[in-house]
Amino acid sequence: MTESDRRIEAGDPGVMGARFDGEGTRFALYSAHAEAVELCLYDESGTNLIDRVFLPEQTHGVWHGYIPGLQAGTCYGYRVHGPYAPHAGHRFNPAKLLLDPYARALAGEFRRDPSHFGYELGNSDLDLAPDRRDNAEHMPKAVVTAEGGPAPVGRRPLTPWPQTVIYECHVKGFTQLHPNVPKPLRGTFAGLARPEIVEYLKALGVTAVELMPVHAFVSEFDVLNKGLVNYWGYNSLNFFCPHPAYLAAGGADEFRDMVNRFHDAGLEVILDVVYNHTCEGDHLGPTLSYKGIDNLSYYQLLPGDRRYYINDSGCGNTVNIAHPQVLRLIMDSLRYWAGEMGVDGFRFDLASILGRQERGFDPRAPFFQTLAQDPALAGVKLIAEPWDIGPGGYQLGGFPAGWAEWNDRYRDNIRRFWRGDPDQLPELARRLHGSGDLFEHAGRRPWASINYAACHDGFTLRDLVSFEQRHNEANQERNRDGHGSNYGDNHGVEGPADDPAIDARRWRRQRNLLATLAVSHGVPMLAAGDEFGRSQSGNNNAWCHDSRLNWIDWEEISPQGKELQEFTRELLSLRRRFPALQAGEYRHRPDGKGDDGIQWLTAEGTPMRDEHWHENERRSFGYLLTEGGDGGSRHLLVVFNASDRTESFALPESPEGNWKRIAHTAISENGEDAAELAAGERLELPAQSIGIFGNPPLETTGRR
Repeated sequence: MTESDRRIEAGDPGVMGARFDGEGTRFALYSAHAEAVELCLYDESGTNLIDRVFLPEQTHGVWHGYIPGLQAGTCYGYRVHGPYAPHAGHRFNPAKLLLDPYARALAGEFRRDPSHFGYELGNSDLDLAPDRRDNAEHMPKAVVTAEGGPAPVGRRPLTPWPQTVIYECHVKGFTQLHPNVPKPLRGTFAGLARPEIVEYLKALGVTAVELMPVHAFVSEFDVLNKGLVNYWGYNSLNFFCPHPAYLAAGGADEFRDMVNRFHDAGLEVILDVVYNHTCEGDHLGPTLSYKGIDNLSYYQLLPGDRRYYINDSGCGNTVNIAHPQVLRLIMDSLRYWAGEMGVDGFRFDLASILGRQERGFDPRAPFFQTLAQDPALAGVKLIAEPWDIGPGGYQLGGFPAGWAEWNDRYRDNIRRFWRGDPDQLPELARRLHGSGDLFEHAGRRPWASINYAACHDGFTLRDLVSFEQRHNEANQERNRDGHGSNYGDNHGVEGPADDPAIDARRWRRQRNLLATLAVSHGVPMLAAGDEFGRSQSGNNNAWCHDSRLNWIDWEEISPQGKELQEFTRELLSLRRRFPALQAGEYRHRPDGKGDDGIQWLTAEGTPMRDEHWHENERRSFGYLLTEGGDGGSRHLLVVFNASDRTESFALPESPEGNWKRIAHTAISENGEDAAELAAGERLELPAQSIGIFGNPPLETTGRR
């Protein structure tokens, strides 16, 4: 092409991305190994090319320039010139229009097309020969935004960790079928911000909504070729832009408006973020952004042959967070979402990658230290998914102080305990206690444990009690994907059952799991729809289905589901009304008297001794919490019976008087159980159930 006569000045390498300062726009892009960076300018639609100019300056790897008079709203992309030498780690290809990693808004849609691949498809040497087709027609364009940003977000809830209850949901799936959300807003941030949604979440009793990935993402080509999509969104294209499909009118302010509506209701917003890999895949993946900008800097490559990528993520590539500029990119993204967008916390997907050093995982890794000292991120909630598939990738309990972690040992243990597996009682006590065996040694608190029975990844709570095997045939991977060990229990019939007795046992098991979650120390997390028995037909890896399989059907909640919904509200209310369940530190007093304490009881109402913990077939026990205060002590007694028969349990003596039932998960076959029992009286606890009692009686919510 002919050289442009557009005036372009040196600009500023200090501010990455493209920002309009009121008089013109400055551009800055990091590429340490490029030979030249070409800026392609488009009109506001992103379809018509206006001009192509080269950034005139390079400072410490940052290419930069300033164009006087260029307005906000202008669309742009980059073509980066340099060697195409995969064995050396370089994949420059100026035929590919690339997205700015710092783009804050997008225009146009990503469309699947072979031109996105940087190499010649079908070439005998695969990715070793560059492809010269232009992909600009099929790429979204970055949009120039103005400096200064929007007004600050409203007052944040700042919910203390011990009082936090997390609700994990998908932006689209939560509202796509909601009858009270206007159709144009369904599946969007604006739909989530509707009063009906906010009021529902508030009434349920959760304090924080954890959104599955909202960064702009695209689907993998092989998935699209199967007629499927990447529905969950763990395939990031950009770390700053909200996913375009979740924007009803196209503006990022919709996300901020949603955050403000949640904050007004006292609800925090946590984002599930994916900084461990990108959507560009392995050496045979497309060239959309980082790979074509500076592959050697942005990704971890195999030292022996840099044609190939280190794949600790299992998704084809691993982001090179050890590189200072890549670390800066991630930190700038976190600051943007916490600062300008008002987010209250982050859940880091495959977080072990972020702390992996040359000699393995290190809780003192630069990422953790950089984040800890950043004043812009002080106070945000930090949650790790503490595993990946790389060497030493399972790091539950290994993250720094100040972090919480998804606790899969909690998940697996409560599933196995209620399924009837032997020798689960000692493990259950540790999980109820806040998993001090995993976290307390590092000076961390019980809230470091994010407790859950089910999440987006795996069976729903309803499917956990209805299936023993995964049923992922619709994923077109021969039912080999997803977790193989789910610890599910189908109660005698795989899948839907017409037998009312089986159905009753399944609903009771769901109540048992939710009740266990509610009375455990740590932070409880619910997956959206589990509070009323949502099913995915046994698919435990439904990541690739944008359909009713994943969407919550609000008009098909059964009467039993509505009862479970109300029971969940009561359980979360109990946590609020009994602060001992919101433990801010580990309790170890064995007597449970006077000050705050914890005690484990046999069916005789006496303290558990060492030999009791080694009885492999023991299925019933009591869990007594004592809460001291100026008004005297209060006690909360939880009695577990995971056996298949009714168990007699002696209620412990107490100077505070009778025990009053607060909640139970089974209705007596002889009618209503007694609402109040004297200390020392024997309780007949039905098979597979939990009873929760207060002393002195707590005010109840009316359930009997």
